[in-house]
Amino acid sequence: MKKRYVYLFMLIAMFFCKETLWAQDVDLLKLVGEDKPKKEIVTNAFKSPRVINGHSMEFLSPGTMDFRILHRFGQLDQGYSNFYGLDQASMRIGFDFGVTRNLMFGFGRSTFKKELDGYIKFAPIRQSTGSKSFPFTVALVSGMTMNTLPYADPTIKNFFSTRLAYYFQTIIGRKFSEGITLQVTPTLVHNNMVPLTSQSNDVYAVGFGGRAKVSKRMALTWDYFYLVNGIQQGINYAPLSVGVDIETGGHVFQLHVSNATGMNERAFITETTGDWSKGEIRFGFNLSRVFQLKKNKQL
Repeated sequence: MKKRYVYLFMLIAMFFCKETLWAQDVDLLKLVGEDKPKKEIVTNAFKSPRVINGHSMEFLSPGTMDFRILHRFGQLDQGYSNFYGLDQASMRIGFDFGVTRNLMFGFGRSTFKKELDGYIKFAPIRQSTGSKSFPFTVALVSGMTMNTLPYADPTIKNFFSTRLAYYFQTIIGRKFSEGITLQVTPTLVHNNMVPLTSQSNDVYAVGFGGRAKVSKRMALTWDYFYLVNGIQQGINYAPLSVGVDIETGGHVFQLHVSNATGMNERAFITETTGDWSKGEIRFGFNLSRVFQLKKNKQL
């Protein structure tokens, strides 16, 4: 009988020792803080704030400026007489600025219709990992363009407002892995004035874009905008662009082909006249160089 009491006492003692040790572990965790993963914003979904033509879900870092040169040559199907489009070119020079981690703006000038353009991009939700993570990014873009060409008919009263157009976008995107990023972009483009009464002032489109990383410094990119309305048969087409991004030190150099001439939203969504099926495509390149304008505070 005495042995039974001894065994019972040992079991009770072991139980209380275990509970005490477990309680000590919990108290220690409270003192040092539990090892929860911190919330991290997902970055490098794309290598620049643009896919090719359209805006991407990516944002510039606060205090940085992205100087961008976009160059689009003539149509390849023009043959040797125009040196396969290289004798002709249109371009856009732009400046983009990162304000906060989810806010940026930019402006630029295009040779196509001598247009000035500006935009602001804000992400109320960004894809993140860790504590309170979110699976995708939602970004809002609002922009305006201004045609600076002389009025078509200076003999009549012309209004400044006829030079203006606006666009509004919602970008919904996700970086699925280090190699794959996809996004969709519902878009509205409003032209204050259109050439023909048969054309709508409001054009609705849905953009699709993606990036597939093939090496440490190279990735395939593409963007396409499906036009819900505003297509005039045999005159304008949905813009499709396919490119290769190459990182070279502080630059991102992109080679691409596209059926669009214009390089702002109003131009490439509503005025793309090239037909891919007929070879009416253009070779081009985008050059991006980021500069640090303001040193970020260290936490």
